[in-house]
Amino acid sequence: MASNSFFLCHVLVMFSLASMSLSSSLSPYFYNHVCPEALQTIKRVVEDEVKQEKRMGASLLRLHFHDCFVNGCDASILLDKTTTIDSEKTAFVPNNNSIRGFDVIDKIKSRLINLGGPTWEVTLGRRDSTTASRTTANNDIPTPFMDLPALIKNFKKQSLNEKDLVALSGGHTLGFAQCFTFRNRIYNETNIDSTFARQRQANCPRSGGNSNLSPLDPTPALFDSKYFSNLVSKKGLLHSDQALFNGGQTDNLVKTYSTNVGTFSKDFAESMIKMGNIKPLLGNQGQIRVNCRKVN
Repeated sequence: MASNSFFLCHVLVMFSLASMSLSSSLSPYFYNHVCPEALQTIKRVVEDEVKQEKRMGASLLRLHFHDCFVNGCDASILLDKTTTIDSEKTAFVPNNNSIRGFDVIDKIKSRLINLGGPTWEVTLGRRDSTTASRTTANNDIPTPFMDLPALIKNFKKQSLNEKDLVALSGGHTLGFAQCFTFRNRIYNETNIDSTFARQRQANCPRSGGNSNLSPLDPTPALFDSKYFSNLVSKKGLLHSDQALFNGGQTDNLVKTYSTNVGTFSKDFAESMIKMGNIKPLLGNQGQIRVNCRKVN
């Protein structure tokens, strides 16, 4: 597949170019004439940021996911708290003290203004929301503690099916998780490899160390299929990860992805497109924010 940094550019364009659009439809060619250097500019910024901190790739992917699951892909997650904005950044379990990458978005926005993984075509033309909802973020973003029925129901609410659930969960091939999100799993659950559990306990005590990080799979800086191989071996870090391979209806798909990275990459790209098209604001809906973090 293409480099992880280039693959992430397709995610970041959702945020960075949303503030430059006025159209009633989405198109992958929306900015060809009005901002022809946009994609290359985004690519350069993301590559630089990921070179400086490999974890940033996973953080940007997560930022996009968490935006789309709250009232659609409208950049509402970028809004800071004000007297009238109940910022999604402080949603307790999914976002508070864990969601990151906002400075990268600001940098991309600034570079675009100055202009005057698998890859896929991103349909462009989204506008920005004028509101945010911490309550909706708490209710709609899936948590690391969910079992399979809850995950399926959560994704179905966004018009995403079981294949989308498994494929998009594969985004955990990148990045790390904080101790508090997997402590109960490594100390109390039985569907876990005992050696793997002991290894994770070394960096995640029964009390304290809530923000200690552990990789979500053995190669947290590479987009590969080892996340799924881990699940088959009962080495899923999060409860919600292992729930995908625990005797349920998603087991077969996990097995397929664990041995066929090509199929996983193809399905991941298709599911990213579906997720990126959740309730976009078009035409005169929303606004074009001057500052990504504030309503005009």
